[in-house]
Amino acid sequence: MKQSFYVYNNGDLKRKDNTLRFTSYEGEKRDIPIERISDIYVMSEMTINTAFINYISQYGIPMHFFNYYNFYTGSYYPKESLLAGQLLVKQVEHYTQSEKRIVIARKFIEAAVDNIYRNLRYYNSRGKDVSEYMKEIDYLRRKIPKCECIEELMGIEGNVRRQYYASWNVIVNQEINFEKRVMHPPDNMINSLISFVNSLIYSKTLSEIYHTQLNPTISYLHEPGVRRYSLCLDLSEVFKPLIGDRLIFSLLNRNQITEDSFTEELNFLHLKKEASKLIVTEFEKKLKQTIMHKELGRQVSYQYLIRLEAYKLIKHLIGEKEYEGFKIWW
Repeated sequence: MKQSFYVYNNGDLKRKDNTLRFTSYEGEKRDIPIERISDIYVMSEMTINTAFINYISQYGIPMHFFNYYNFYTGSYYPKESLLAGQLLVKQVEHYTQSEKRIVIARKFIEAAVDNIYRNLRYYNSRGKDVSEYMKEIDYLRRKIPKCECIEELMGIEGNVRRQYYASWNVIVNQEINFEKRVMHPPDNMINSLISFVNSLIYSKTLSEIYHTQLNPTISYLHEPGVRRYSLCLDLSEVFKPLIGDRLIFSLLNRNQITEDSFTEELNFLHLKKEASKLIVTEFEKKLKQTIMHKELGRQVSYQYLIRLEAYKLIKHLIGEKEYEGFKIWW
């Protein structure tokens, strides 16, 4: 089974015969069979050459880059091999025609909010009284089917998120004093943690989209823009509560991540290396977890659920089956 390859040490990544070789700046060498790699995450200073880029392109391996602060900075996206002109036309058509776009955008928000509500219901049944937040979110989600424009949808999503993040002070056992989501840049430990985990989901979603015929720059909820794969933002909304938020709750409530995991002098903006590696390890474990898929009738990993979501969107675009966002049922 292919796996993600995370690089935390500074060094060189090059092609060595028919494999990849990582050489640290201290001289330590490690060979990685390319057939085992699904995507590469660079969390350090790295030297690469065109031979290396050409080699991973042959195998369709995306490469994602993160800076010193664990902020996602960009991706190398190999030339697409699964081209489908007719699907691209349909994808653009569903963006340019507002009545078609709003249908898909609503489905993304409905699924995301439903999954948020499920998270709250889970913790509410385990002694964390978040019932007031659940009531407010339930009230807000009933407005989604009536939304006729993207701005209105995003407004509801923002209000839902405010209620949801306020509930984290109840859900998390640590004293976090989490007031609001701040991203550019994060202003405290929780915002830094959310940004890092969300960027992992975003880049993983990009890797999964690469294995479909979808164009990752054409989106429906988020506005397509320069220098971003906005369809990944759309699909990530569905899975952030299931994969990202549940991971964060677990890390905090088991005290695997605390304020000591961050550099206090940098306003908790910088996640320490060992803490980052721990999060990545737990993230990959989460992606490998499986559930019995109700429609497929077989075990499916959380990671494969992301690709299935892309396939469902394709079926909607070509008129085969109306898209319904993935919703937690357990």
